[in-house]
Amino acid sequence: MTTPRPAHHSDGSGPVPPPGCPAHGAGTEGLQRLYGPEAEGDAQALYEVLRQKYGSVAPVLLHGDLPAWLVLGHRENLEVMRNPSRFSRDSRNWRMFREGRVTADSPLRPMIEWQPICVFADGADHVRLRGAVTDSLARFDRRGIRRYVVRYTNQLIDAFAATGEADLISQYAEKLPMLVMTQLLGMPEGYGPRLVDAAQDLMRGSETAMTSNEFVVETLRTLAERKRSEPGHDFASWLIGHESNLTENEVMEHLRLVLVAANETTVNLIGNTLRMVLTDRRFRLNLTGGQMTLPDALEQVLWDAPPLSAIPGRWAIGDTELGGRRIAAGDMLLLGLAAGNADPEIRPDLSAPVHGNRSHLAFSSGPHECPGREIGRAIADTGIDTLLARLRDLRLAVHEGELQTHPAWLSERLDSLPVQFKPEQGRAAAPPRLGAAPPAAAGRTPAPQETRPARTPWWRSLFRARS
Repeated sequence: MTTPRPAHHSDGSGPVPPPGCPAHGAGTEGLQRLYGPEAEGDAQALYEVLRQKYGSVAPVLLHGDLPAWLVLGHRENLEVMRNPSRFSRDSRNWRMFREGRVTADSPLRPMIEWQPICVFADGADHVRLRGAVTDSLARFDRRGIRRYVVRYTNQLIDAFAATGEADLISQYAEKLPMLVMTQLLGMPEGYGPRLVDAAQDLMRGSETAMTSNEFVVETLRTLAERKRSEPGHDFASWLIGHESNLTENEVMEHLRLVLVAANETTVNLIGNTLRMVLTDRRFRLNLTGGQMTLPDALEQVLWDAPPLSAIPGRWAIGDTELGGRRIAAGDMLLLGLAAGNADPEIRPDLSAPVHGNRSHLAFSSGPHECPGREIGRAIADTGIDTLLARLRDLRLAVHEGELQTHPAWLSERLDSLPVQFKPEQGRAAAPPRLGAAPPAAAGRTPAPQETRPARTPWWRSLFRARS
């Protein structure tokens, strides 16, 4: 699928990194920063500028002007993902940590500072921790997941079906995955709406985000305690009873990892797919005309707009080469999922359909491939299919150019997706089934849609300090 790329030689003796690369350890002047307004505009345009300048692996700067490598090539991304003996997931290998160059308040710390979870593990530790997660997730019946999705999709639609208008991000996409995941984890029915509120508060990084975080952690801790004495047919019980014998802290940490990570990525997948259905005329005609199934549509979105644009990171265990660049031991690599999906070596024509092609990088690959990818697909395709069947004459309520996203260097979230449709006659708008507000929201009046606080990157909520 890929073709070899020429290495960058100055005299035929071997690949030579450009001045200022992480391999040099100094001289970072002129390198592209992956933070700030310039980097948070058109991400794909930035990737192509870097690809033209450096090839498949580009030197970049992170917050604090710390050097790293951004992997832009599809083949090179797979090489990193599938070679843990060369590229570790343990962030303690990062030279910047060892040299004390990462400040205590660095925004990188919540995302990449080592924690005792499978995301940061290699070797036997990774096999043990990830095995507990993957084995437990694999026990779910896809039909059972779909039943939850259909139930909650209809509940959410009931709240606005009679009005003929809705925001499919705030009123649908941001709520459905968390509602389903709480049931898969084994939580009581009433916890779903409250965790939706808390998760949204976390994602937006509001002044009450830490309180919401405490609510999520305490909820999961209580769940784990209950499931130890009263196990059921759910992810929490299976994780606790797995032969890997996870500690109480490991169980809680992995419950939180699965809950928050699965929610954010699936929200993005649903939102991006609905946007394409509503704005791409050819796409919608193919979908409604039976030429493209909804699973095909999801795969197209996973190629063109993956839920995560990049993943940090991997760390070089020893001196090595990648894409014609010298990578020094301790260097950090960012996996450019969106950039790799648009690599001209494998997709010379980005407008060509990719029906049936699952070789995209959206779920990563190798030992750390997303363990919940099939569950995410099931939630997205069942939810969207149910919504499209329920809302007649669905159309965008604003001009396509008015849609806004909140870009960041790791992901890009659609802020809103206002739509209109034929109201359901004889149905009064159902009030949302919200349980008691979580501590973060108690006593507060939700801000109106137009003044919703700007989101901070979702990963800060995933790895922020816990109670």
